[in-house]
Amino acid sequence: MPYRAPIDEYRFLFDHVIGLGPIAATERFAEATPDMAAAILSEAGRMCEEVLAPLQRTGDLHPARLENGVVRTSPGFVQGYRAIAEGGWVSIAASPAHGGMGLPMVLTSAVNEMMSAACLSLQLAPLMTQGQIEALEHHASDELKALYLPKLVSGEWAGTMNLTESQAGSDVGALSTRAEPRGDGTYAITGQKIYITWGDNDFTENVCHLVLARLPDGVPGTKGISLFLVPKFIPDANGAPGARNSLSVVSLEHKMGLHGSPTCVMQYDGAVGWLVGREHDGMRAMFTMMNNARLGVGGQGVGVAEGATQHALAYAQERRQGRTPNGASGGAILGHADVRRMLATMRAETFAARAIALACAQAIDMQTATGEAAWAARAALLTPIAKVHGTETGIAVADMGIQVHGGMGFIEETGAAQYFRDVRVTAIYEGTNGIQAMDLVGRKLMDGGETAFALIDEIETVAEDARARLPDLAGKVWQSAESLRETTDWMLAQTDMTERYAGAIPYLRGFARVLGAHFHLKAALAEGGTGPRTRLARFYITRILPEHDGHFVHATGGADDLYAFDETELAA
Repeated sequence: MPYRAPIDEYRFLFDHVIGLGPIAATERFAEATPDMAAAILSEAGRMCEEVLAPLQRTGDLHPARLENGVVRTSPGFVQGYRAIAEGGWVSIAASPAHGGMGLPMVLTSAVNEMMSAACLSLQLAPLMTQGQIEALEHHASDELKALYLPKLVSGEWAGTMNLTESQAGSDVGALSTRAEPRGDGTYAITGQKIYITWGDNDFTENVCHLVLARLPDGVPGTKGISLFLVPKFIPDANGAPGARNSLSVVSLEHKMGLHGSPTCVMQYDGAVGWLVGREHDGMRAMFTMMNNARLGVGGQGVGVAEGATQHALAYAQERRQGRTPNGASGGAILGHADVRRMLATMRAETFAARAIALACAQAIDMQTATGEAAWAARAALLTPIAKVHGTETGIAVADMGIQVHGGMGFIEETGAAQYFRDVRVTAIYEGTNGIQAMDLVGRKLMDGGETAFALIDEIETVAEDARARLPDLAGKVWQSAESLRETTDWMLAQTDMTERYAGAIPYLRGFARVLGAHFHLKAALAEGGTGPRTRLARFYITRILPEHDGHFVHATGGADDLYAFDETELAA
């Protein structure tokens, strides 16, 4: 489907809202100049428009399939992946020591979002590899790094992560996969894993699985889990794929969407694996990959929102139906007030979610470059918000895109429904959005709210500075930040975590609403208070931001009414 990469939008965000400048001012990311960023965005955007976007419908109509134990990908996916790998887009942030570009996460996030908008099914493959690269960089032995990272960075080999089992979903500690020492420094991995994204393909020489398993002396629960690298083909002495390992793809899941992305059931029968990190410390190592993926998944939601918005706008400009009182748009449905409301909402929500994701990436980059604890804390705080709000935005915007199409949105040939079907799972994988929200009101507030309050202070400072130029918008943003402060105080006062958890999702949604307004206000200020970005900011702050009041009322409602129901009443 046609797609235009939002390069100008990213450049504006980098220059005026999120700020690539402070990142490039560090020694670690000195090469991330405006010219470098522009070149990255331009080249990646061209690939997304010309190579990946045409594969969007192909993957949906001609799904990946399993033939004699081998995954056969959708037509064109081999060429699409080759363009990603040869362009270096797998390894933008990877260390130059192993062939990566060593560029900031903000640029990786931008490129990943564009790939997600163009063809989400295929983008999942490099996203998994990126996460594995980061996990190995932080936790693997030097020998494993030297052997695997150059191949993963180049895209010659692909990476996956294997957590889930049929009886162990979000409760990873309930897994039953076993790891037995083989006496030569390797381990025999036995068990079955489900929901393994891109567990196999026909476009890389090897597929490298990060597998969670329990050693014989591993205690029950997550504290007894270790992490192992288990390749499809065991590398020989020269690092080339050698003997086939004792693992197989049992089946592919039949899914609501993402048909071009094979979701595998993986079987390990004494497969040879290598320990990553320390024994019984697998969750810490795996969380490195998962946190990378959570930001990436939030970006997937933003990408789908962008793609769905472009798709709906193109239809609204062409479709003629009825007459508007003012004769706007020459008879196209774009002239109808409600269609304009939907499209403005889609555009405003996409901008806000994109800015939040980039703010999270910026915090990661600044922590990487400076080692400062405050940046690490901000990255940790923003990760669940970026994941939840990005995915919920993608779902809501894709749903609204169907509505813009009217009856044709329900007809598969238009492609509008595919955006919704593809993005729906993003609220579920890499930790459901409910779990992410509980993490926000739990772990991320364990500092007494210091990190959250520091961010709220920044929002209020920008709003105060804006009062002279945009008083109506600035006042609303400042007041919303105060409401966020009060709600955060309420969360901190709850010693019973059930009380916090009951309002976790609405608290996160309200937090995201305030952050979105903050970034819209910064955009309007950078534009000078007049122009299209100011008009979009006014729409968001006056029409969408007020939702934060309802979210915060819900967030502070406690848990009593939820547990007042008898189970039979919920079942009735």
